[in-house]
Amino acid sequence: MPDVTIAVATFRRPKGLERLLTALAKLETGASLRIVVADNDAVRREGAALAARVGADGYRWPIDAFVAEERGIAQARNALVDRALASGFDYIAMLDDDEWPEPMWLTAFLQAADETGADALHGAVVPEFQIPPGRWAKRCYGFIPLRGPTGAIAMIHGTANVLLRHSAFARLFMRLKMAGARFAWADEAKVHAEMPASRTSPRWAVQRAFRVGNSDMRVFLKHTRAVRVKLIESAKIAGALVLSPPLALLAAPLAGWRMLPVCKFARAVGKLSAALGMRYDEYAVTHGR
Repeated sequence: MPDVTIAVATFRRPKGLERLLTALAKLETGASLRIVVADNDAVRREGAALAARVGADGYRWPIDAFVAEERGIAQARNALVDRALASGFDYIAMLDDDEWPEPMWLTAFLQAADETGADALHGAVVPEFQIPPGRWAKRCYGFIPLRGPTGAIAMIHGTANVLLRHSAFARLFMRLKMAGARFAWADEAKVHAEMPASRTSPRWAVQRAFRVGNSDMRVFLKHTRAVRVKLIESAKIAGALVLSPPLALLAAPLAGWRMLPVCKFARAVGKLSAALGMRYDEYAVTHGR
């Protein structure tokens, strides 16, 4: 069986991290596992302390916990990758401290990797709401389960609940696609994601759409050189900015649809802001515990 490193970024959510570690101890797998935890809080260090305490108390898997002092989700994940590469692995799986996997999560990931030959795979994410949102959230990204048929896909756009081969780190995500790497979806590799009350408002849905657009555009600009592709993307942004407001007015009486054009508009504004040099960090605020 392969050697798998499970990389966890945490920031001021010790209860969430404890729930995740408890779930990881219940995995049904024959793989050789190691857990690496990066605490992105150099002040409180609650996550590192908790992981060290759990690891010293007869935990099922070896745990390597450390403090990633440079703040930011990307910085924490980069530190995790550096730490994991120093020890070696066949696969690395990435989870956040507000997620927890089902027992067959890793087995499903590895099976999908064998069947598809993919370099990078994404698994299903099912939100678990502390307070269920209204019907307005039925079509908003981040509020509906992230699911799809298991098999090959064109591209992966997230970095939580993903599995990557060791070879993938020579050419990550956008560079992976440009280099001809293969991607897959593993729907049976399911995790649950905590959705606290602070994440169940229309305001948060709009902020998330803006952040996704902002981060997507920063990646796009970094890795795209072709003028034609940039012009096509500019036309898409302009179309969303022009069409979303009237569509929002038309959808206003329909509870299940009214937020969809609003979020599309916010995402387009996020892309435009990134094109103008603005960087937005949603993770400056911690949701959950």
